[in-house]
Amino acid sequence: MWDCAGCLPLPLIVVTGSERGSQMLKCFFVRAAVVTSLCTFDCFLYLSEPTNPLTSRFKLADVELMQQHADTYSDITQKGYEKKRAKLLARYIPLIQGVDPSLQAENKLAGSSQILITANKQQRSRSTSSRDERFRSDVHTEAVQAALAKYKERKMPMPSKRRSALVQPSVDTYTPPESISAPPDVTTGLVGHSHHERPQMASVRGVPRGFNSSILETANGVPVNSRVSSKIQQLLNTLKRPKRPPLREFFLDDFEELLEVQQPDPNQPKSEGAEIALLKGEPLGVVSNWPPSLLTALNRWGTTQPKAPCLTSLDTTGKTLYTLTYGKLWSRSVKLAYTLLNKLTNKNEPLLKPGDRVALVFPNSDPVMFMVAFYGCLLSELIPVPIEVPLTRKDAGSQQIGFLLGCCSVSLALTTDACQKGLPKAQSGDVVTFKGWPRLAWFVIDGKHLMKPPKDWHPHIRDASKDGAYIEYKTSKEGSTMGVIVSQAAMLAHCHTLTQACGYSEAETLINVLDFKRDAGLWHGVLTSVMNRMHVISIPYALMKVNPLSWIQKVGAYKARVALVKSRDMHWSLLAQRDQRDLSLSSLRMLIVADGANPWSISSCDAFLNVFQSRGLRPEVISPCASSAEALTLSMHRPPDLGGVPPGKAVLSMNALSYSVIRADTEEKLSVLTVQDVGQVMPGACMCVVKTEGAPYLCKTDEVGELCVSSCSTGTAYFGLQGITKNVFETVPLTASGEALCNQTFTRTGLLGFIGPERLVFVVGKVDGQMIVSGRRHSCDDVVATALAVEPMKFVYRGR
Repeated sequence: MWDCAGCLPLPLIVVTGSERGSQMLKCFFVRAAVVTSLCTFDCFLYLSEPTNPLTSRFKLADVELMQQHADTYSDITQKGYEKKRAKLLARYIPLIQGVDPSLQAENKLAGSSQILITANKQQRSRSTSSRDERFRSDVHTEAVQAALAKYKERKMPMPSKRRSALVQPSVDTYTPPESISAPPDVTTGLVGHSHHERPQMASVRGVPRGFNSSILETANGVPVNSRVSSKIQQLLNTLKRPKRPPLREFFLDDFEELLEVQQPDPNQPKSEGAEIALLKGEPLGVVSNWPPSLLTALNRWGTTQPKAPCLTSLDTTGKTLYTLTYGKLWSRSVKLAYTLLNKLTNKNEPLLKPGDRVALVFPNSDPVMFMVAFYGCLLSELIPVPIEVPLTRKDAGSQQIGFLLGCCSVSLALTTDACQKGLPKAQSGDVVTFKGWPRLAWFVIDGKHLMKPPKDWHPHIRDASKDGAYIEYKTSKEGSTMGVIVSQAAMLAHCHTLTQACGYSEAETLINVLDFKRDAGLWHGVLTSVMNRMHVISIPYALMKVNPLSWIQKVGAYKARVALVKSRDMHWSLLAQRDQRDLSLSSLRMLIVADGANPWSISSCDAFLNVFQSRGLRPEVISPCASSAEALTLSMHRPPDLGGVPPGKAVLSMNALSYSVIRADTEEKLSVLTVQDVGQVMPGACMCVVKTEGAPYLCKTDEVGELCVSSCSTGTAYFGLQGITKNVFETVPLTASGEALCNQTFTRTGLLGFIGPERLVFVVGKVDGQMIVSGRRHSCDDVVATALAVEPMKFVYRGR
């Protein structure tokens, strides 16, 4: 400590290190906490080398003390403090980052880690008991107190200080942490002696929005008082409060509900039945003259019964457009097979080879050309992939079909001249490449484009094998389109089971209202009909829109024995039959309802029977069935003369169904679901019910699960998707003990249901249409069924 010209002892010393040239030791002298003079000396105090961490540690602490006492020592500002501090720390940053490990280890011993203490911690307000011990001494304390007492009497004016123009720091209302008594007010003179240090103050360059009423924070987190009136501060506090809660608080309850683990309801219904047993269908009959393949049957009818009608197409007015005979079907299919195998080349090589997939693009109004294309592909050993006609270039449905075509490596599409003209064209005149589709070559199969084969050329007809016959597309719950491949053996076995279940015979007439390219419309109207030399009357969808009674009129005109419809077709007929007469359904022995598995089909069946029973329709004629793309037809209700049992009806509690439990209820309640049976298991098939989640354990008799079928007439696989193929087509049901139910593999049907009395199958929904809400399961079909029960005319007929 030095005295300078009679000044008081210095309360703060700034120590500088050795640098080039002479260094000046600047001493600040205080009179009543006011800077009165600045003395310069030619001497300086040298502690150690600049590279010594201890030296810089002292320097850093002194600079920070100067910054804390910025109100007293006007020679340092916030910017100056930051500059000095950064300069002191700059040389030690490489050591911290590991550049010199030896020095870093030495710094650890010297306590150099304290150099990197953050500014926020170093700028905390200190109480009287927390003062830095390095600068604490009795002489120093007495000198400061004497100076304060002396200059209190003189009442000298306060000098100007560097501070922000927006905020004027004050200690009137600020109490440092861990301190009870307030510090002296230096703005109006010292009131008393106190050992409290002056609170840490710093200038701020701006006032943020919504600042506190009494304390503001600078960029480094130092609290500063605001000299504003209480009314203004109250107004600012009012404006600071948000008028509404933050956006995230609106979803706080829902978020907590999602995180909350759902606890099972102790009163929820639980299954109490025994484990379900394997349900077996009747044996598949052996027919002596049964053909070894479907193509063998086509060859037989095409050569022995060439003039027998095979398929009749109608126009939009209900008039006959064209009747395809079995002779024409055979000859045109042979021409197409010869053309595909011999006339389509690419660089002098055949464009197609056996096993390739070919897309069939035909509208719903042209069943004749589709049938020729389908059997032409079978004769040439190609695999047909029937798809829908793309409407626009960016049609979303066609994009899903494009994914299927890409998986199947399809490079050729067959269509008609009229259909091709309606497709979008590029500037070159060719059909555009639809979004998501692979590049395709289009071939028109009209008669003028087909080549007549030589007399010595005949298609090679083989017996049904495990090779693929055709691919039928299916759209999954996620929106992706997958192709289910059906083998030749499965196609033949399926025709066999349908013939036995429906009692088909030669020359019978079938009215087909469904889409002939897939599902039941394909299985009955294109495949099984050819097997039995039946005559199919195809009703186009455009005709049904104009005249919903057209199919009933054709039943009476052709004396049809079988009709293939959906519940929607029956409903439309009810709305249009009021002014019609001379309608008769007495010739029908089977009215196959293809979507009988839907819950709302029972209302259409009951209403249709009530109206048309007086016009010759018998109750036992209505035959609901269940099917899926994977399992094909899995059950069908049959008339008594074909071994069927009386129809069944189940009134189930919706509350119990939401827990996958079967409980009978009364029909008078609104919270019930009434379903009808979908018949018995198909001949030669076995069925069981497994749980929808986890391992395929068998369900109990009063429990809803997924129906699984083991049969030789089901799909084989998802083409190109081996992973999910094993899970769907190779399921092994397990008993409660974990053992396999039998040595057969089963196919998951995607249908939810149970097996009721009289070995009848009931379907209550689909796996893809299941919703889980708060631990309870609901079916999308139930929502539709509820809407139909409320106002069926508006919801169904108007399509809303």
